[in-house]
Amino acid sequence: MQSTMMGTPLNLCHFLERAGTLYGGVEIVSRLPDKSLHRTNYAAFHRRARLLAEALQKAGLRKGDRVATLMWNHYVHFESYFGVIASGGVLHTLNLRLSPEDIGFIANHAQDRFLIVDDVLLPLFEAFKAHTRIEKVIVVSLGGKPVPGEYVDYEEFLATATGDWDYPDADENDPIAMCYTSGTTGRPKGVVYSHRSQVLHSLSQCLPDALNLSGKDVVLPVVPMFHANAWGIPYSAAMLGVKLVMPGPFLHPDDLLPLLEQEQVTVSCGVPTIWLGLIQLLEQHPDRWKLKPGLRLTVGGAATPESLIRRFEALGIQLTQGWGMTETSPLCTVSKLTQQQTGFTDDERIAVLATAGYPVPLTEMRIVGDDGEQPWDGQAVGELQVRGPWITGRYHDLPESAASFTDDGWLRTGDVAAVTPLGFLKITDRTKDLIKSGGEWIRSVDLENAIMGHPAVAEAAVIAVPHPKWSERPLAVVVRKSGAAVTESDLREFLAAKFVKWMVPDAWVFVDAIPRTSAGKFLKARLREQFGDWKWAETA
Repeated sequence: MQSTMMGTPLNLCHFLERAGTLYGGVEIVSRLPDKSLHRTNYAAFHRRARLLAEALQKAGLRKGDRVATLMWNHYVHFESYFGVIASGGVLHTLNLRLSPEDIGFIANHAQDRFLIVDDVLLPLFEAFKAHTRIEKVIVVSLGGKPVPGEYVDYEEFLATATGDWDYPDADENDPIAMCYTSGTTGRPKGVVYSHRSQVLHSLSQCLPDALNLSGKDVVLPVVPMFHANAWGIPYSAAMLGVKLVMPGPFLHPDDLLPLLEQEQVTVSCGVPTIWLGLIQLLEQHPDRWKLKPGLRLTVGGAATPESLIRRFEALGIQLTQGWGMTETSPLCTVSKLTQQQTGFTDDERIAVLATAGYPVPLTEMRIVGDDGEQPWDGQAVGELQVRGPWITGRYHDLPESAASFTDDGWLRTGDVAAVTPLGFLKITDRTKDLIKSGGEWIRSVDLENAIMGHPAVAEAAVIAVPHPKWSERPLAVVVRKSGAAVTESDLREFLAAKFVKWMVPDAWVFVDAIPRTSAGKFLKARLREQFGDWKWAETA
């Protein structure tokens, strides 16, 4: 017996056509470099994405050619997400927060042929262009300034297309987009996505028990479109026809809050450091902004302290944590209470929401220690390994590595974690961030979250520094809240009720800011460089 179902391939261009056919009048709002707002809709998005696809083909694009983007979050970048794919090309979002050297390496390794770039980012491109194979540069002039003669104006490039064009043949496993990892443990590595992987990721992401997106939502992706597919939000937005609000380069809470208020945003996505800044302003000025009741914030990229969840809940804002990587498209787990967790106390409920959550449908996870796979008992820890249809099985143009993938096909994430009996993931650390003191392991994430629970602390990062007796000891780097006073003694006493004495940091440093990665995570590698030669004799 055989199935009678059609063999229709999964294809992201279906989302593009769906958006133009069903949601033409729905708004797409972008903040421009002069902070004015540009308003368009899905009908224009559909038309212009198709024009871009045709223009790229007329310019010589061949199937599989890489088209890089160097842009902030705005309507042209959204068009590019689909126009490049529709042309048969592979969208390659360049991380504009990396060094020119790293961007040049990435663009060269990916063999990018075309580049679509914001005019305000041309100086960055010119700092690395000599190290690339880019043949054609298309400049987006959001402010209407003339484009330098050696480059092509984006609007003039679209004008080379006629609109009398149809999609090229495509297989659901064809490459459609690529991102590179942040390279915190070596050179960045390329991850290549397919039509199939991103269609399935979008469908799973929108489920009520995942991010619960619907066509009635107004979504503001704070997460940059050059970081892990903007968490897949652009694809899901087109599929459902949600109103999109793009912040451009303005990601400070002072800029985000007026935008959240004016457009009555219902969902926004970003890393914890973004939401830490936002909650501080909301608490300082509780009556200043009238946000949409029931606003949902999605957080990922680093562990979320219980205190942050509680602070947002006090203002009627829901904070939902997820976990993923560039390698996982990125959504892999999401933290929401299930039917099996009804009747929990408030503390039990918050403790669950502060985990990385349970696997979204079609993904699997396991914890592997030195003695093999570990039980899901909430205590046993090991390396988190994952697999699924939108999780990479290798890196682009690199030899297979046992350090990254297992013999039986699982991705080795490098995260150390435990899993509760109900399948909730508790990330305890990155393997490189664990602190081994006197032969015992200390989890830096646990310490960081506890320190950030102090009412006078804005941010905290904990790192290992060499110690003459204990091999390593934890050092806490702390940012005080504006106007707040807190001392090392205060924080030691605060931690004493939560940790045994030997786990509490021996060394404390108070700073104005903690360095961050391009994705907004704490850059512990830089802290380890800065404080790696810590002189214990000087601490008392």
